[in-house]
Amino acid sequence: MENEPLLMIPGPVPIPQRVRAAMTRQAINHRGPEFGAAYADCVRILKTLFGTTHELYIISGSGSAGMEAAVANFARERSIVSLINGKFGDRFAKIGERYGNVIPLESEWGTPLDLAGLERELEAGAEIVTMVHNETSAGIKNPAPEVGKLARKHDALFIMDGVTSVGGDDVQMDRWGVDIAVVGSQKCLAAPAGLAAIAVSDRAWDRICEKRPFYLDMAAYRKSGSGTPMETPYTPAVPLFLALHEACKMIEEEGVPARIARHRRMADAVRAAAKGWGVDLFPTLDAHHAYSNTATAMRIPGGITDKDLRGTVKKFGIEIAGGQDHLKG
Repeated sequence: MENEPLLMIPGPVPIPQRVRAAMTRQAINHRGPEFGAAYADCVRILKTLFGTTHELYIISGSGSAGMEAAVANFARERSIVSLINGKFGDRFAKIGERYGNVIPLESEWGTPLDLAGLERELEAGAEIVTMVHNETSAGIKNPAPEVGKLARKHDALFIMDGVTSVGGDDVQMDRWGVDIAVVGSQKCLAAPAGLAAIAVSDRAWDRICEKRPFYLDMAAYRKSGSGTPMETPYTPAVPLFLALHEACKMIEEEGVPARIARHRRMADAVRAAAKGWGVDLFPTLDAHHAYSNTATAMRIPGGITDKDLRGTVKKFGIEIAGGQDHLKG
């Protein structure tokens, strides 16, 4: 819309007018066929974005709620290897500490994950691996196929945060050996914040924990979502579901390959511009890691501050994000 600031932060992202309009309609019965049909259609489209044929359910909560649901249902009182090279890998570890025995494998933010260390911990008996596919805070894409291969080799469950990759980059949950994957509604899906989708493999369902949370009990979502019409176990955020449904329809209209290619073109253009300006990109890569195609992280040149840079850009109606935690300033 005219005169609105252009959000170029990792999320929430600008919401298309069609999606906004979907939220403004009168409330509908969340136990009725109209809601159930919208929910089911979201699931159908989201499965193509996840690259999965497995079950997928949507909860009312942010991406972090989805991360916690994954850990609380499938990793409680189990040994968890948390791969960390940024803010959200660290968040996964902090969530894990509430429920299980976390073994953090920390790398400097924006540098390659410790895959050799992961294999050592798996050989020692670790049961769960958590990893952020696209580490937003550092602009680095982590090697899900390699991590999935190691997890399967040692019969561990692989839980993946796909919050800033699902819907904007190629994700192949089944082919990569991911057991549980999570996305939030406000990032690449271009819907309002407040929903999380969680896809769960058959082998993960076979290992679901006996002691589970109440509101985030994935078995409850499975039970209520398996009927016709599809339902949620508790009252959902109905306007957000309707908005997500419209966003999913827009994704389908564009086509998933075209959408992924568009993000890659834009990312390539931003990286080329940075190179032209003499600005270094933040991540350090190896053969297994890549630059993020949905969130580009750059090193601020000497002589200016993060606050000054973002303030100047904001004068032009564009809002960008600064670094997090120790990278602020």
